[in-house]
Amino acid sequence: MPRWEPDGVGRLQAAAFELFAEQGFERTTVAEIAQRAGLTQRTFFNHFADKREVLFGLGSEFQEEIVREIAACADTLPPLDVVVRALQAASDTMFEERRAAVTRRQEIIDANPELQERELSKQAALIHAIAAALHARGLDPETALLTAGAGMLVQQTAVRRWTQPAESRPLRELLSDALHSLRTVATQTTDQRVVPLET
Repeated sequence: MPRWEPDGVGRLQAAAFELFAEQGFERTTVAEIAQRAGLTQRTFFNHFADKREVLFGLGSEFQEEIVREIAACADTLPPLDVVVRALQAASDTMFEERRAAVTRRQEIIDANPELQERELSKQAALIHAIAAALHARGLDPETALLTAGAGMLVQQTAVRRWTQPAESRPLRELLSDALHSLRTVATQTTDQRVVPLET
């Protein structure tokens, strides 16, 4: 094997996704992933800590990109618009050309409760990172956390729609649609009288 392998991460990810789909996440080994990719196990561990990280390894890079974009946004933008613009920019860079891979990844996670739990943990970490970035822009901690959670809801809604077989629009556009839908729901709610919950 040559010491340098072109697109080793992409090859390992593609091989892992194929094997996860064929025989399930639990029954797939690192050795099988490396063999399918035509690489060594050592190369695998140079890129990923374990086979779960094939699915979640890009999370840190995505988070860092979002935080950078939040810091770069104009101070005049409303906080939720800042978050969605950051999500759009990060998605343009990391997701838009990987629609098929993102779709397969979601199918694999949906089929495995352990992976679903890890996905929720990663999402919680992203929410807190976004909240911290908003707080650094001057937003109070409670509002920052609420805004970050709303932004994550927009992201989840848009990605779910984006990975549907019949959907062809870019993720950027679907993020805008999801933000509009969230604002519509919030406006409808504030237009109605809120009934206190019984204790």
